[in-house]
Amino acid sequence: MTARDHAPDLRDFWQRLQTGVAAAVVDSNPDKLLGVRDGMLRYFREALRGDVPVAVVPQATDEPPVGLPISDAEILEIARQRVARIAERLGDEYHFYTASEGGVQAVDLDGRTRWFLRAWTVVRSPVGEACGGSGAVELPERLVAGLADEQIPFAVPGTRRGGGIMSSLTGGLENRRRATALATTNALSTLFYGILETRAGHHG
Repeated sequence: MTARDHAPDLRDFWQRLQTGVAAAVVDSNPDKLLGVRDGMLRYFREALRGDVPVAVVPQATDEPPVGLPISDAEILEIARQRVARIAERLGDEYHFYTASEGGVQAVDLDGRTRWFLRAWTVVRSPVGEACGGSGAVELPERLVAGLADEQIPFAVPGTRRGGGIMSSLTGGLENRRRATALATTNALSTLFYGILETRAGHHG
């Protein structure tokens, strides 16, 4: 993988990437850790055709658990704050600092509100910061009918185990790990757009 000439100050960063990718993840949930790793492997191995190992290291947080956020903006703000705190604490120890969160987003269509579940990943590195999202799954009307906005998070099925809420809604066709992986790949694609040349972009 090669860096474009307009980023000479990042040479040390690129050189360190040649021997392996190390990411600090603000979470200890196995699905999220594996999802971040899967997403990074896909980007660096498939898009860039680089056979580099990827290691993810969980980072403990003393923050109390948060309920399911009810807007994309809220999800991203939570994730960005968590990433900023560990990046400040750990400095340049890792190539990437990431946090992945899920939540629901309201969309008004034809005079009624419909709710969609989505996962987001925030990635920070010396190159900058970028956010990526997974695909969205609509909450069935029968789950949310008659509920106030603040009640929506409590109506969503699923737990931290067994693939999470995404798995519960899709009958296992999608899960938290795959959603986190897609969000991470998308975040990296934005982060390195115009900086790293992807091989995938030459097809089609």
